[in-house]
Amino acid sequence: MGHSISLTIAAQRIFDGSDMRGPGAIRISQGRIESVSFGEPAAGATVQLPADVILAPGFIDVQVNGGGGVLLNDQPTEAGVRRIVEAHRRTGTTGCLPTLITDRTEIIEQLANVARASPGIPGVLGFHLEGPALNRSRKGIHPESEIRVPNGRDLSAIKSFGRCGRSLVTLAPECVPVAMIDELIGAGLHLSAGHSEATSAETAQAADRGVSGVTHLFNAMSQLSAREPGLVGAALDDNRLFAGIICDGIHVDPASLRIALRCKGRDRLMLVTDAMPLVGTNETKFTLQGRQITLHENRLTGPDGTLAGAHLTMIEAVRNATALLEVPLADALMMASRTPAAFLGLDSELGRIAPGYRADLVAFNANFEVVDTWVAGIGAICETSGALH
Repeated sequence: MGHSISLTIAAQRIFDGSDMRGPGAIRISQGRIESVSFGEPAAGATVQLPADVILAPGFIDVQVNGGGGVLLNDQPTEAGVRRIVEAHRRTGTTGCLPTLITDRTEIIEQLANVARASPGIPGVLGFHLEGPALNRSRKGIHPESEIRVPNGRDLSAIKSFGRCGRSLVTLAPECVPVAMIDELIGAGLHLSAGHSEATSAETAQAADRGVSGVTHLFNAMSQLSAREPGLVGAALDDNRLFAGIICDGIHVDPASLRIALRCKGRDRLMLVTDAMPLVGTNETKFTLQGRQITLHENRLTGPDGTLAGAHLTMIEAVRNATALLEVPLADALMMASRTPAAFLGLDSELGRIAPGYRADLVAFNANFEVVDTWVAGIGAICETSGALH
């Protein structure tokens, strides 16, 4: 199905980015939403979704380390990126930032070459470099030997991602000179604070310079205390900062999840997976930079018990949010689509079902099973969806 083909999708329930509505029909042309009508679904629709299926803006995940058996660090190639994207699209993610964990300069350069040479991989909105400028005291599973202040060669490669979609760099703001923050933002990159011991004052100063996000809130960062709010406190208090959160019931206690939502609201708190390569496979082990990572009871850990990313998909994060955050489905869906779109500066393109928006869509049923996805109006990725077309 090419962009020149028009189609109409009819559904009983449609989440338009703000509210749950329906029944209705969405007409798509040239990869964008041409019109949205509500009332009785249009007869003769190209795609007639079953009665229990909800149509929503496609999920956007800004932190995806791997999937489909591929870890981006091990396969920083076009084929590797495509495999990761395909695995997550099957679970509702229509836009993501494949994420590189702290690694050698050569690996950053290799991924930069892929990003420049393959700007049109469907579903890739940019890339996320998590490191290497992290605080060793909050390294988590990142290899301490590769954590560093970027040198000139590193900077050249990292800055090149600023020309590749809406790319993101996670750094510890207290570990880099402020001029480097200015330089990275000036190159067109989004910056997020993470793996950091930053004080609340240091976080505020970074936000003043343009740092706009916080990576996996509560995890691998200075905590909130009585006399020093730390990065957690600053993230909860400063409305300039978006915060990604891993809603798997493992990384963050449900009470802390609810506190975060009360502080940030659904327009600043965004669901992320921090997914590793086991997503989309039946495997229970993989190797991360020489260390064996094991999956047990949905928890990924290294040899010393350190959490190593998450075994999570976006549709699961949405389902978990309704239960653990105790929010309506509409709020969970907004945190999975419209909010990350706004964080990336793509809220005029993605995150809503409205005329002019790109036709990136997900359809899922009452059991939170993805039925189909569309990226720029092109669907039928999911194996179960062929009968719909």
